[in-house]
This record gives sequence, C-alpha cells and structure tokens, in this order.
Amino acid sequence: MKETGSFIELELPVGREWYKGDTDIARLNTGRAAIWHAFRLTGAQTIWIPFYQCKSVREFLLRKGCTVKYYHQDRFFTPLGLDPSDDEAVLLVNYFGVMSSARMAELARPYKRVVIDNCQAFFCPPLAGAYNVYSARKFIGVADGSYVIGPDAQRFADEYPQGYSSDTASFLLSRIEYGCEGKAYEARSLNERRLDTEDVMKMSALTRAMLDGADYERNRHKRQDNFEFACHLFDELNQLQPGRYRDADTVPMVYPLVVEDAGLLGRLLAAKHFQGHWWAYLAKELPKESFEHWLSSYMIPITIDQRYSPEDILHIHAVVTKKKDNDGI
Repeated sequence: MKETGSFIELELPVGREWYKGDTDIARLNTGRAAIWHAFRLTGAQTIWIPFYQCKSVREFLLRKGCTVKYYHQDRFFTPLGLDPSDDEAVLLVNYFGVMSSARMAELARPYKRVVIDNCQAFFCPPLAGAYNVYSARKFIGVADGSYVIGPDAQRFADEYPQGYSSDTASFLLSRIEYGCEGKAYEARSLNERRLDTEDVMKMSALTRAMLDGADYERNRHKRQDNFEFACHLFDELNQLQPGRYRDADTVPMVYPLVVEDAGLLGRLLAAKHFQGHWWAYLAKELPKESFEHWLSSYMIPITIDQRYSPEDILHIHAVVTKKKDNDGI
C-alpha cells in the first residue's frame, strides 16, 4: 500500500535512467557482483581475468568458488597468452573508459563466452552477444549500483536479496558541506566497508531513484570535453597513448597519465588532487619487467569528470610540470 502524509522526502527528477527496461538487464549492487553474475550467466566454470584488475574483483570471484585464470597485456591492452577453451569465459576490461565499442568488439571477437567490464566506461554501448557490466558510482554520485546487460541478463536476479544503501549514503550529502576530507571521508569509508562485505544484491531503491534523476547528457559532454583538453595538455608527457582507440562516442572515466616521476603523486595529493596509483598491490606480485608492474607503479588517473572545468585540469597540469598557474602552457 502506498504511504501518504508524514514528512516530505528527497525529491528527484524521474525518467532519465540511462539503461532502461527490464528485459536483458539486471540491476545489482556492485561492479564486482555484476561481473560474477555475468560470469554465472555464461554457464562457464572458469574465467580468465587480466592481471591488471582491482583486487576486489579477483577476491569476490574466488570467494564465490570460481576457478580463475590470469592473462597479461601489452601496452595497448591487447591480451597476451589468453587461450581459453570453449567452456571457459573471458573478462575483457575497457580500461579508463578510453576504448571505443569497436575496439572492445575487436578484442572480444576470438572468444565464445565474453564478459565486457565497462565499469570504467559507463556510456560504452553494450556489445551484442556478450554480457556487459557497468558500475554507476564511477560516473554518478550514488553509494552503489551496477548493471549487467546481455541475453536474458535478468536470469537468477530474483534469487538475490534486496539491497539498501540509505544507511551509508550520507557521505554524498556530507561532501557538499564538508568537502571530501574528514567527516565526509569517514562516512564514505563506512560505505566502502559495507560494499566490501556484501554479497550479490539487487540495486537499492535509493540508488535506482538517483540514477533515474541524473543528468547524463551533461555528464557525457563534460567528460568528453575535459578529456580532449587533457589530451592537449598531457599527451606529450604521457608514456601511454590513451586516445589511441577512442572515437566520437567514447566517454572516458579518467585521463590515465603515466610519467616516471616518483614525486608526482605526492605533489598532486598536496595540491588536493585526491587520486592514487591504481592497484599498487600488483607491483609486489608481478615481475618488474611486466607491463602491469609498470602501470601500477606510475599510472595516475587525472580527474576529468563533470564537476570540473578546463581551468581545474590546467591547474593539475601545472602541478605535474612543476609550473605555476600563471606561467601558461
């Protein structure tokens, strides 16, 4: 029965959700849970995942009893030594969101059972015949939320309990008043601890409502414009080629900057650019000559999302190049 009266709740726009409908789509709580659900849908018992991957994904899959195999990649994120049998699944990652859908289709073509990890590429269109995974909170201000899109993707979803996020979503409000340090950071850490201990759950009603009210067009265009500006500033310094596989529809999550400067991360943190080396644990696990060791040691994701302007990115460039803002480019 619908409730009436009492206090007025938070009001949000409706009807904007990017991935709509109830056919061939599952709405879950986290990206790692979505990857496992997608793997489950493939019917495989073994999944190949890249070494360069968040530890939480590997740990979640192992905790769920999956057999996991690993593959390396070259500097263009082309798999090396990936040789699955027909009854094994493959996880392919759209790193930093800089790969076009055509590039992901090219990578997927040789394999029978494919999961596309678009957690860093929310707007990359789903690849037909594969299971496509998306993480909402890397692109929109929500406490959790993920999608799996592919053939009969909603299968098994009714087996999962309903998720709830309001108990740990206060950090989204706290950041507006307190910034991202201190009280808001502590609240966010509480939410992260919740996600780290959760099993697969259905997307919370709060997250669904917030996703239904987000301004996706502004999100897309700001990220594309900021990424283009970051390419203009950083490409000559960068030892990666982040624009190699993008097209006009590509919407990156971050600009991946690789500069072999041991002091760079400290300078950026001092300038309140709160990013870090992704998956630094790999530098301890893999040989120094591996691509993954190099990337985990030096890659810093430069923020280019919808909250920021070219002036913000210009400031980061000044820190990276040890210039003052008024020195110009």
